[in-house]
Amino acid sequence: MIPSQPNILVYAPEGAEIYADWIRKSGYSSVHSASTADEARALLDGTEILLCWKFPMDEVELPSSLKWIQSMGAGVNDWVSGERFSTDITLTRIVDQFGGPIAEYVFAYLLYLTKDIPRLTAAQKRRSWDPFLTDFLSKKTIGVAGLGSIGKEVVRKARAFDMQVKGLSVTGSSADLVDHHFTPAEWNSFVQDLDYLILTLPLTSQTEGVLNRDLLLTMKSTACVVNVGRGQLIVEQDLVDVMRKGHLRAAVLDVFENEPLLDSHPFWDMPNVYITPHLSGPSIPQEVCQFFIENLQRYSNGLPLMGVVDRTLGY
Repeated sequence: MIPSQPNILVYAPEGAEIYADWIRKSGYSSVHSASTADEARALLDGTEILLCWKFPMDEVELPSSLKWIQSMGAGVNDWVSGERFSTDITLTRIVDQFGGPIAEYVFAYLLYLTKDIPRLTAAQKRRSWDPFLTDFLSKKTIGVAGLGSIGKEVVRKARAFDMQVKGLSVTGSSADLVDHHFTPAEWNSFVQDLDYLILTLPLTSQTEGVLNRDLLLTMKSTACVVNVGRGQLIVEQDLVDVMRKGHLRAAVLDVFENEPLLDSHPFWDMPNVYITPHLSGPSIPQEVCQFFIENLQRYSNGLPLMGVVDRTLGY
């Protein structure tokens, strides 16, 4: 039984009606969908709850009736940067859905690099029998910056490969999961001995541009960087310059300062940079809707919502 029927607007540039239909099938009748700023403006009046992805907040004024915004993703830096909306509006994000897929992505590339799959593939194309001793993840040191639900899953899979695990986080609440824990004041010590640095951090004023030239040069020249957090965590030009000088073995990048990545960007032509189009942690409509519907039930029953964003922290 649905105790109340709040007015819900689903906004997404593509597929909004798919989400809206899932919600209606759960018993909520007052559900509308929009895919453009004009459609959103026409439907927002009286809206109490907004489920959204890439909402055009600079083009559309939020109504006074709005009480709760649920992001379809894990990142909410677009909402928390600046005075975007009233502090009376609750902001929530999806949690505990992206760790598995993103960790699989990370280890797909770690194994690809460690086992030198490019060399094996090239040898096969040449019909060349080229035996060599591949490297191993076992006993290598991985550093996970950000120990939320995604970082924790990366740590869990690293344990399966018998890796040495270091972690960096603000709160230290998950410090017991790693062999050595570091705070944001200890970035240099954190990265200096790593074989692999995995960035799963949210974008905040403290993390923007944190991986800069000085920090990159602190890392071992044979180290690899994997960014599945936010593109703005890395100063991209610094990474280009450092890698062109032969420092760092590889960079695996799923996120960028600006997306889509411009075809003129130097990353495209760098053989030790691996580019993917922000696909490591997909938002699957059915799973997002299941999370949202459970939160809707909590909202209707006056219970605390899951994934509430602390605006002072930015996540």
